[in-house]
Amino acid sequence: MFSNRIKDVKASEIREILKLTARDDIISFAGGLPAPELFPVKEMMEVSRFVLEKMGREALQYSPTEGYDPLRDHIARRMKLSGVNVPGDAILITSGSQQGLDFSGKIFLNRGDVVLCESPSYLGAINAFRAYECQFREIETDDKGMVMEDLERALRETENVKMIYVIPDFQNPSGRTWSLERRKGLLELANKYNKPIIEDNPYGDLIFEGERIPSVKSLDTKGLVIFLGTFSKTFCPGLRIGWVCASPEILNKYIMVKQSADLQCNSMSQREISVFLDKYDLDKHIERIKVVYKKRRDLMMESLEKYFPQEVSWTYPSGGLFTWVIVPDHIDTKRLLEKSLKTIKVAYVPGASFFPNGGVNNTMRVNFSTMADDKIVEGIKRLGDLLKKEISL
Repeated sequence: MFSNRIKDVKASEIREILKLTARDDIISFAGGLPAPELFPVKEMMEVSRFVLEKMGREALQYSPTEGYDPLRDHIARRMKLSGVNVPGDAILITSGSQQGLDFSGKIFLNRGDVVLCESPSYLGAINAFRAYECQFREIETDDKGMVMEDLERALRETENVKMIYVIPDFQNPSGRTWSLERRKGLLELANKYNKPIIEDNPYGDLIFEGERIPSVKSLDTKGLVIFLGTFSKTFCPGLRIGWVCASPEILNKYIMVKQSADLQCNSMSQREISVFLDKYDLDKHIERIKVVYKKRRDLMMESLEKYFPQEVSWTYPSGGLFTWVIVPDHIDTKRLLEKSLKTIKVAYVPGASFFPNGGVNNTMRVNFSTMADDKIVEGIKRLGDLLKKEISL
């Protein structure tokens, strides 16, 4: 009855966990959710009314596949923050950056082709690409990003490599950020072997300290980098607006795929974001978000140091939404999650799903952006106590 492709598609482990954590009694570090109390609800009420009053017929009508031109121009101007100088027609509006990931798989991957990715990598991308029956080769990473020697070895030795997928800024799930040297090394190797790079950048604006490092796209001289951006982590995820920025030849492929997938993104949402950018200061809004997230990051780091056993380690993210926790090898964090939800009512995401080829069961992704301060402290304390008991077994 079903295609071979759909037989291999599995439900997102994160989405399944989030169903379990919807209860009020659960302290959840599982989702990659923005803090809902920071959404600009009042401003969006005014924006929505303005859009309907001033451009209601257009907002409720079909619109071009490429997207609403004033919004594309806004995004092009914001791309300069990443060091990228492009016109608005270099932008395609997508239904979040997740749609850009799905389109990337459809455009570049045949059955049996290979995707090179960080180890670990974003579960949503792994699932999107896997639907096109590809294989993965995981590239060794450290605190500065992909290890270039391992990447070159993979490019040299692996047949049918079709693309390199990376998240250089505050990576999901590890929270790590690539150095400028590693970004330049990545581009040099992509140019040498003529392989496209999918640069997924949902968190780049959420930097807490230090200077922003130029995006890989900003270093691109051959048009091999496809940049995926989104408003979901810095504005309103429910509007489902993201974008692809790529060279004309590549972007045209994304446009054709989108035409067959859904014709266009929501006409109303596109205009609402564009009008918000006209009337309000998005950067000022992002600064308010960063203040809250930095405070919660600091509180989580302090709580991890205070309550977690010394056998456990974690990353120190300089932005974004996550830290990555590594526990002793004998602890399976997926099995531990069942015990955690049942006994201490704390949720996290087991790390195994972030390794497309499996084999790593002693990690977890922990989110610090969503929970209030008191729940961060209490949740980490409970989880620390549970880990101490598991380690002593």
